[in-house]
Amino acid sequence: MNTFDDWADIYDAVYLWKTDDIAFYLQEAKNSGGPVLELGCGTGRISIPIGDSGLDIYGIDSSEAMIEMARSKTARLGRTLNNIHWIRSDMTDFAIDVKFALVIIPFRGFMSLLTIADQRNCLARIREHLLPGGKLIFDMFFPDVDLLNDSEDTLFHYGDIYDSEGNSKLVIWHQNRFDNFNQINNERSVIENVDASGFVNWRRYMDFQVRYSHRFEIQYLLELTGFKICDLYGDFDWTYFDETSEEMIWIVEPLESYSRHT
Repeated sequence: MNTFDDWADIYDAVYLWKTDDIAFYLQEAKNSGGPVLELGCGTGRISIPIGDSGLDIYGIDSSEAMIEMARSKTARLGRTLNNIHWIRSDMTDFAIDVKFALVIIPFRGFMSLLTIADQRNCLARIREHLLPGGKLIFDMFFPDVDLLNDSEDTLFHYGDIYDSEGNSKLVIWHQNRFDNFNQINNERSVIENVDASGFVNWRRYMDFQVRYSHRFEIQYLLELTGFKICDLYGDFDWTYFDETSEEMIWIVEPLESYSRHT
């Protein structure tokens, strides 16, 4: 079973707050003219708005439960599925008989690739699926030195999300344990459903890993795999990356002359 299969039913509620990147990816998709490929599409948080704009969008995710949730959302919202396509596959090994003007990996999905081999395989697959002049856009968090050097692994309160009727809320806790030798963040999310009286109806644990990378590490990885950097932004308002940035939003395109070396 995929790690996120058990997460699909509450994913949208837990990440209800995550909206700052939707307009950015939607505008970049419109600028591209499509078709668009999203890797790590989850339940369609980004893909569905792109599909609603009229562009052809293909969403790939390795979790069958996430893909099924995306399908049910589009049906429930009354969307036609003619231009929205859901595919279960791994982002390191996918093959679609379509070339894309834009490939996107939102919400730090590239960080789920824990090895350099997986990162290179993913980028190779993307190159194979891009139209001439096509672009890849993906975002990562900028590693904060103070955070990485924090030896504490205390569970901290991340936020509360109230249901529309006020009968209960989701209380979200989070924990980071940084393995700086391997550049791995071992993350734990704890979700509690709490009723109006303060009693916990249920509690859900989610453990997962992400690999953080530094700015020039990604730059060299992209150059090694045959991409050139078009832009690097520090937020989803198209502000250029600088020393105050918390995000690294990469916009890259393949080099015209490139031969892959093993």
